[in-house]
Amino acid sequence: MSSTLRHIGIIMDGNGRWATKRKLPRTAGHRQGITTAKKIIKEAIKLEIPWLTLYVFSTENWKRTQKEVGFLMKLIISHMKNEASFYHENKIRVRHTGDMKGLPEDVQYEIKKSIRNTKDYSAITVNLAINYGGRNEIIRAFRKWTEDEFKSSKFLNEETFQSYLDNTDLPDPDLIIRSAGDQRSSNFLLWESAYSEYYFSDKLWPDFTEKDLHSAVENFESRNRKFGGLN
Repeated sequence: MSSTLRHIGIIMDGNGRWATKRKLPRTAGHRQGITTAKKIIKEAIKLEIPWLTLYVFSTENWKRTQKEVGFLMKLIISHMKNEASFYHENKIRVRHTGDMKGLPEDVQYEIKKSIRNTKDYSAITVNLAINYGGRNEIIRAFRKWTEDEFKSSKFLNEETFQSYLDNTDLPDPDLIIRSAGDQRSSNFLLWESAYSEYYFSDKLWPDFTEKDLHSAVENFESRNRKFGGLN
C-alpha cells in the first residue's frame, strides 16, 4: 500500500495518561511513546510518505513540573544519542522545527548533530517539533522579516511570509493525526495547517499502532479536498 500523502503531522498525545492508567510514573509513558513513534516512522516509510512532523515538546510544555520537563530534556538527548543507528539504518533525515535558541545547549547540540549526520538520507524526513508553538513560529517569522535589511524590496504577502518560517521547503501537512481523544490543534502548525485534514483517534499514543496509521491514511484518501472551491 502506498499513499498520495506528502506530509503527515502527528500530535502524540496521551503518554502521561497511558502511564497513570497502569499506575506507572509519567516518565514510563514518555519512554513508551518513543517506541511507538519509531514503529510509526517505519510504517510511514513503507507507505512512501516523504514528510512526517512529530509534536515532541511544545512551548506550553514548559508549564509542567520541573521534574517532568527535566526528564523530557534528558530523554531527547538520550534518544538522539542512542537511536542514531535507527535513523542511519532506515535512511531517515532528521529536521527540527521550533525555537532552537530556547532549548538547553546540550539539547541543541544533539539535535543539530542528528540533523547534520542524516542530511543526505531520503527514505523519509522526520521533522521534530521541539520547543514548538504555532503562534511562536509566526511571531519569530515576522521578527525575521522585520530584521531583514532587504525587506523593503519584499512586499509582505503569504508567499513572502512563508519564506521566513522554520522549514520553508516542507509542504503543508495534508493530514494531521491526534491521539488520545482530544479534538483541538493545540498550537500545532497553525500557519501550515490552513487546509489540513484532521483525524482523531481515541487511542493513547503508546497504544497507537501501524494499523491505526493505515486507518487514518485510508480515511484521508476517502475525503474530497476542496481547498475553498466547489468541486
